[in-house]
Amino acid sequence: MGDLLDRDLISNLPQSIIESILTRLPIRDAIRTSCLSTKWRYKWTTLTHLAFDEKCVTLSNDRTLVERSLIDFITRALFLHQGPVHKFQLSTSYLQSCPDIDQWILFLSRNDIKELVLELGEGEWFRVPSCLFYCKKLTRLELFRCELDPPPAFKGFLCLKSLNLHQVLVAPDAIESLISSCPLLESLALSYFDSLALNIRAPNLKYLCLEGEFKDICLENTPLLVAISVAMYMTDDIAEHFEQSSNCNFIKFLGGIPRLERLVGHIYFTKYLSIGNDQGILPITYNHLKIIELYQVSFEDMKEILVVLRLITNSPNLQELQISGSSNTLAAIEASDLDFWEKQCPSDCAFGRLKVVKMTDMSGVPHEMEFIKFLLKKSPVLETMSITPCAYVLDGRLNMLIELVSFKRASPEAEILFIQD
Repeated sequence: MGDLLDRDLISNLPQSIIESILTRLPIRDAIRTSCLSTKWRYKWTTLTHLAFDEKCVTLSNDRTLVERSLIDFITRALFLHQGPVHKFQLSTSYLQSCPDIDQWILFLSRNDIKELVLELGEGEWFRVPSCLFYCKKLTRLELFRCELDPPPAFKGFLCLKSLNLHQVLVAPDAIESLISSCPLLESLALSYFDSLALNIRAPNLKYLCLEGEFKDICLENTPLLVAISVAMYMTDDIAEHFEQSSNCNFIKFLGGIPRLERLVGHIYFTKYLSIGNDQGILPITYNHLKIIELYQVSFEDMKEILVVLRLITNSPNLQELQISGSSNTLAAIEASDLDFWEKQCPSDCAFGRLKVVKMTDMSGVPHEMEFIKFLLKKSPVLETMSITPCAYVLDGRLNMLIELVSFKRASPEAEILFIQD
């Protein structure tokens, strides 16, 4: 028994298992294992995944001291490191436009870097050095609060599969060129871009997340997309641009993605899709679309309602639908074109797989209630419909509830939940 206790079982584990253990430790603790014994002195130096943040050093009220300590810690760690670095992550609010980061990226570009994440603090933005564009093996790139300027000779990241740019300063033509020159790109996230008109050409793209002030978005070659999340912020200039547009935004954005499985549209998304000349019958059926979430839909805008209707009626396998309202109550209450529902809703329409519907921020205005009535009437396997009135609707809640329970239901199992916060 004594011999068993004296044996160093951990030190004799295979190097791959030791590296797996060290990778799960904060980098500061992983480096501290060098003090355990002579066997452990250099084990951390071959880690292929390195993640740094301000927890690597002792924090104090002296920001300059913390910044200097962090720079010295990272520089020394990279100096002692041996072998390739496949993943490097730097997440800190203490470093902004720091010249030492240039040297670190240069080091990584020579050591087979595959995943690079730079999440830097507010202040002067970090200008990404040109050596980044020579990281030919990159598969994942995430930049936060940086300035990006690809050199003219840059031909793209041929291995890149995931690109996330958050508050990144980059020329519009450069971002389009960057996306189209990454032939294996599968995941794209762009957030906090200003007044950007964007054409996306990415034949292998599967996941798309957009957030910001977009003047226009065209999914020109994205046939494999399965999941989309979009939040569009509106300025006066963008609103004026929208009003002058004659192109059908619905077709430009959703007309060429037949494999879509999940669609999440946040603020102004249905407004954006409603702009442009009506194209009549859609040239596409979303046979794979199972989940739709649309937020802040204006039920006094008939074009927005038509967007929602066309989307769900062309999704025969839809299973979950979530919609939040954003109606001007006075304008919506005065709606007079209720014959819209008879004209626009196909008589043979049925949502044969729709099981869950969530309606939030409902005001109880006529077109909202007609939409709910339509869903109940056309959903034979519906299990749950939950309805949450908006906070400022107090007096009309009882009338809303009375009207709801009077609607016919195609599904005998359908349960209506009226949720009052």
